Amino acid sequence: MLGRKTLVPDDFEVPNVLETDKFRLRMLTVNDLIKDYDAVMTSADHLQSSYSQASGSGWPAGLTLEEDLIDLGWHQREFTLRYSFAYTVMSLDESVCLGCMYINPSEKADYDARITMWVRASALHLDDELYHTVTTWIDS
Repeated sequence: MLGRKTLVPDDFEVPNVLETDKFRLRMLTVNDLIKDYDAVMTSADHLQSSYSQASGSGWPAGLTLEEDLIDLGWHQREFTLRYSFAYTVMSLDESVCLGCMYINPSEKADYDARITMWVRASALHLDDELYHTVTTWIDS
């Protein structure tokens, strides 16, 4: 990991939280394991038919709790090193993970970052709102 280029300059203040009247985005951490795993596994069919189709992977098929913990630890470390930024989308009372949003370096030369996001199957009504919230946030 040493020597990798950070996604943002050292003097850029990475936002920790974005809150709307319906959900909160904040850094995804290993402490979110149970809620994140629940969101992923209860939405596996939805995620495979949309998110995985775009990425070409079979995710989250076969994902174990331990593998999710490893993924969350990786996302958390990448966030602290400023290589990429993974945000959990939580209900305002933090009782339910509604989805995730990822900011990763772009593989295309003309772009700095690639943003992907998903909402759990039971929160599909928030999909458009999450998209518009994130695009407005990034543009500001």
